[in-house]
Amino acid sequence: MRTRTMRRLVSLKGAVILGAAILIALTAGGGFAQEKASDRNLCDGDGWRTHPGVWSTKTASQSGKAHVNFSQTIYRSRRQQCDFLALSGLPPTSRNRDYSGGFSGSEFFEFGASGSRPREATTRESSPPQPQDQKAAEAQDLAKKLSNPVASLISLPLQGNFDFGMGTGAGWRYTLNVQPVIPIKLNENWNVISRTIIPVIHQSNVTGPGASQSGLGDLTQSFFFSPNKSEPFIWAVGPVLLIPTATNAQLGTQKFGLGPTALVLKQVKGWTYGILANHIWSVAGKSSRSAVSSTFLQPFLAYTNREAWTYTINTESTYDWVSNSWSVPINPLVSKVVRFGKQPMSFAGGIKCWVKNPTGGPENCSIRIVITALFPKE
Repeated sequence: MRTRTMRRLVSLKGAVILGAAILIALTAGGGFAQEKASDRNLCDGDGWRTHPGVWSTKTASQSGKAHVNFSQTIYRSRRQQCDFLALSGLPPTSRNRDYSGGFSGSEFFEFGASGSRPREATTRESSPPQPQDQKAAEAQDLAKKLSNPVASLISLPLQGNFDFGMGTGAGWRYTLNVQPVIPIKLNENWNVISRTIIPVIHQSNVTGPGASQSGLGDLTQSFFFSPNKSEPFIWAVGPVLLIPTATNAQLGTQKFGLGPTALVLKQVKGWTYGILANHIWSVAGKSSRSAVSSTFLQPFLAYTNREAWTYTINTESTYDWVSNSWSVPINPLVSKVVRFGKQPMSFAGGIKCWVKNPTGGPENCSIRIVITALFPKE
């Protein structure tokens, strides 16, 4: 009697241990499969889709060491509630992993909530681009084009500059540069880009204590002839004109000038870097005013991210060959492309710190604010 009782206890103990082992194995396997499937939508109401996070049964059968993991997760969609049971095997080799972090060619069996027989899932389909993603890509593309002075994009930047410490040190100047950019297609291979700078100026205590002037400054007009190709880099050349449109003698040169201008840049992913340069000689104007012979250099570096934020640093250096003096500001700038309804706009802000300036020129750091209206082709 005692022997029979002992045998029953041993059998009961063995069954408990075996049941616990099976329960642990099922729990661990189910947790693994659920973790892989947690961020996937397995039932969208339009049919069954492949779950790339589950290991291939074909690979498992080839390995000869297949084991079964079961998991059941409830997903709600607009049309129905589905329970899925994934039958998986051993992980495939790294050669089956695709660049999106999933696994290509994975296969598994799925069971519907209605208890229908399992069927093999089809291969994963690529999801169509979402409207929000498309808008973000368009904004990023516009931001990158803004970093390219000869891009095929009509734009109207309004650039406000506040300069301080001018004249005897107490002078200041506000300059609003209206800078329309208009690309014109000449033929299939060439474009011409018109870039105009129209300064509207107000200054005080610059020419003398208590003196102030307001009005237009001299207009600068550039025409860049640029080929359509962008490899290995983007380049453009053309003429630049200085037109004496100043409404006050203290705001302009009263000279007509011209010269060459050139641009070369490279755009790689989100990066844009290059240099714009020109030189202007005066060829006509009032003889009582000083001649004009100046070189303008603008090297620039910009980075645009996926959220259409652009971080730019450049210098707009000018060398005056008549007075043998440099004007060298360093300009860090941050900009963002946004939409107001269907109208894309860019807003930018930054500072302009003077490394070197001529006598009576601005000192320390200035403020720059830019608002740009964009008119992309439909």
